[in-house]
Order: sequence, then structure tokens, then C-alpha cells
Amino acid sequence: MEIISYSLSTVSLVSIVSLVFLIYTINMTKIAMMGEIHEDGWKNLKQQNIDIVNIANFSKENLIKELKDVDAVALRTATLNQDVLQHCPKIKIISRHGVGYNNVDLNYLNNNYQALAVTGTSNAVSVAEHVMTMFLYLAKKINKSDSLVRNNEFINKNLIGNFFELYQKNILILGFGRIGKAVAKRCKGFDANILIYDPFINKKYIQKYDYRKVDFNEGIEEADFITAHIPLSDQTKNLISKKEFEIMKDNVIIVNTARGGIINEKDLYWALKNNKIFGAGTDVFEIEPPTKDNPLFTLDNILLSPHNAALTLECRKRMAVETFENIVFYLKDRSKLNKQNIINRKILNL
Repeated sequence: MEIISYSLSTVSLVSIVSLVFLIYTINMTKIAMMGEIHEDGWKNLKQQNIDIVNIANFSKENLIKELKDVDAVALRTATLNQDVLQHCPKIKIISRHGVGYNNVDLNYLNNNYQALAVTGTSNAVSVAEHVMTMFLYLAKKINKSDSLVRNNEFINKNLIGNFFELYQKNILILGFGRIGKAVAKRCKGFDANILIYDPFINKKYIQKYDYRKVDFNEGIEEADFITAHIPLSDQTKNLISKKEFEIMKDNVIIVNTARGGIINEKDLYWALKNNKIFGAGTDVFEIEPPTKDNPLFTLDNILLSPHNAALTLECRKRMAVETFENIVFYLKDRSKLNKQNIINRKILNL
């Protein structure tokens, strides 16, 4: 009898363990991580019932295989289009590690009521500082001053030519979202006049910051400095091209940390080469990475960076945390979700 009792107990224990494991497995959330992120992003997941799958192979075939049974995707720079997404019906949310989302098929997500999130509160400071760095570097011709000293031409300061202050200059900000606001705040510290072009924000809202809302052509005619903080779309592609350069001041400095294609690169080269504008800074390109024969590389009045304006250490930590917070809160506790991070929140009735 003791042996029988023991066996029954053992069987019961095994059954209970199996049942618990089955329930755990059924309830487990599965997230695909496409690209490396800072380890701080993982800390919030330790107490969650979540299975993480790291994906390094971004081929269409492998993505279809790996994503077919995931609930969410944490995405960096890889592309997720309809060819892949149509095979992944379980996906409820894609969370971008950043604020741009032109690498995701938003129309497909909208049609299938799948959420797209961005890390909207993470990168404003980092990008704004990058813009200010480019403004100052270009306005002061730091590269030419540095070259003089290194080449034993310290006394030949006149060779640098004119360079400028930001003090009381007209700064045109294209787009008045979080990054645009962060740039404006920093420019205000130089007693600059802040001009805002954003057709989606009303005049009174902008005026409460003591800034001035302007029409596009009005802004580019008056500006001494221009910075772009708008998404790339059919409406904004080639927003600034030869026609716009021709009506700008010849001492204007223009910076693009938003998306390549907003400024026409061919026309930007023409404007810089012919001194139609004073200088330019770009963190983004029409083709990334740019080709070796990109003519912009031959100019000394442009400052280039490899799409890393938002990749300071502090910003990478914040984006990593926010990427997963978007997913966890959307799936498990929407009372904590920053709904402003959900790009298609209106479609989803959030």
C-alpha cells in the first residue's frame, strides 16, 4: 500500500508540474529583438513572463520563420514590410528603437490593427545637442581654425574668412515636436529669434513659447540657421531643393538630423559648391550608408555624421528602456502606457 501511495503521489506531482509548465508556456509573451540595444532595456523584463528571441539574420525567409509566433517586435534599423508581416498574425505591437518608422509598413499595420510605437521621449536632448554642435562648428569654422594651428599657420587667422555668432540670429525650426522644442529651448539661450514652420500646430500654441509661427517660404527667406525635424513622406521629400536654396540668405547654415531625402542632396551640393549657402550639416542621407563617390564628401563647408545624433550613451539607455516599456505596457498594463508613443493610436482607438 505504501508503494502504491508513493507512486500515486509521484504521478500527481508530475502532473501538477506539467500543468503549471503548460499554463506558464501558454501565457508566456514572446518578443523578438531585431538589433542590439543597451542592457538597461533588459532589466525591466526580468520579472516578466516573457521569452526573448534575438534575431540577427534579417533575410525575408528567416524573418518569416522567426516572427510567425511572436507577440511583439523590438526593432532597430531592419525593414519589416508586408511581405514579412503578412506571415506574422500574432504580432500585436512593433516598438521602434527610435522615432523614425519608415522601415515599417504602417499601412499594413493599420489595416490589421497592429500597433506601431516609437521611443518618443528618449532622444530629443541628444539630437538637439547634435544640432547645436553642428550649428556652432559650422558658424565658427572650427575645422579651418584647427587646421591652421596644426599646419603652423597660427598667425594667418585672416585666411579663415568671416565666421559668425548665433546671438540674436533667426533660427528656423521645421517641425515643432519634442526634438524641435528641445532645439528651440537651447537656441533661446543664445537670445536667438525662433521661427517655427509646422502646419499641424496652431499659432497660439507656438506663441505661448514666445516663438513665431511662419509660412515655409517666409521662414527660409528670413533664416540664418535652419534645422529639420519632420518625418520623410511624399509631402516632405525634396522639401528643400534648388528653388529653396536660391531664395535663402547666402550666409545660412542648414542642418538635417531627421531623414535623408528631405533635403535634395544633389541640389545641396550645388548650393554649397557655389556658395549659395554658408554651410550644412547632415546626419542622414538619401542612401544609407552613402556611396564612396558622394560629391558632398569633397566639400569643406559641410559637416557629416553617420546617423548617430541619437546614439549618445544616455540616449541609448533611455531608448532601450522605452522600447520595451512600450511593448510590456501595451500588452499587459495600458494604464502605464505612454499613448503618445503609439503612432497609429487613433486607428486603434487608444
